[in-house]
Parts: sequence; C-alpha cells; structure tokens
Amino acid sequence: MSSARRPLLTATAAGTLLCALWFVPSAKASQDAPVGETATTSTPVQVTPVTQIQQVTRVTQARAVTAATAEEAGGAARGAELADTGSPDTTPYVVGGSLFLAVGAGFVVYSVRRERLGF
Repeated sequence: MSSARRPLLTATAAGTLLCALWFVPSAKASQDAPVGETATTSTPVQVTPVTQIQQVTRVTQARAVTAATAEEAGGAARGAELADTGSPDTTPYVVGGSLFLAVGAGFVVYSVRRERLGF
C-alpha cells in the first residue's frame, strides 16, 4: 500500500467511527411511571377486636387521604412537563468541527502533494 493511501484510509476509518457514534443513544430525562402511582407496603399486625377497629379507622382515613392526594396528583400529572431549558447553542461545536475537518483535509492534501513531489 502506498503511503499516499494511508491517510485516506485513516480518514475513512475515523469518519466511519464518527458515523457509528452518531447513533449511540443519549441520556434524556423521562418519567417511567405516572406521578400518582406510589408503592404501598404493609406490615403484619396481630388483630384483636380493639386493634381491628383502630385499623379500620386508619384504613378509612388513609383511603380518604390517598384519594385526595391521587386527585391532586392526577391534576398535576396532566399539566406536568419537563422543564424547558431551551436548546443548546451548537454554534461553537459546528464551527470547531468544521475547522478540524478543514485542517484534517489540509493535512491529507499536503501529504499527498509531498508524496507526488518526492519530498
């Protein structure tokens, strides 16, 4: 393989790698479950007539609170959105990438020219 083709092969490999990296997923904020859903846990309790009445009272109160909270959360979930932070300013990246691309292409042209002139 001539030395003039090596930079072209390197540039092709680098371009292929960059194109492959384009498809790598990026991290984005997302919500997995609706806001109103919460995990509930229960602990075993020895039931006696007095504790059973207390437990029924607590369950009734908990259901009322849960219903009110779920209604509020449902209303909030309908209007909930991720914060609008605006789009990032990509101008420096485009300018820098174009500059590096131009410098790389210049080096390839320079190396081919040196090879042909026999330096």
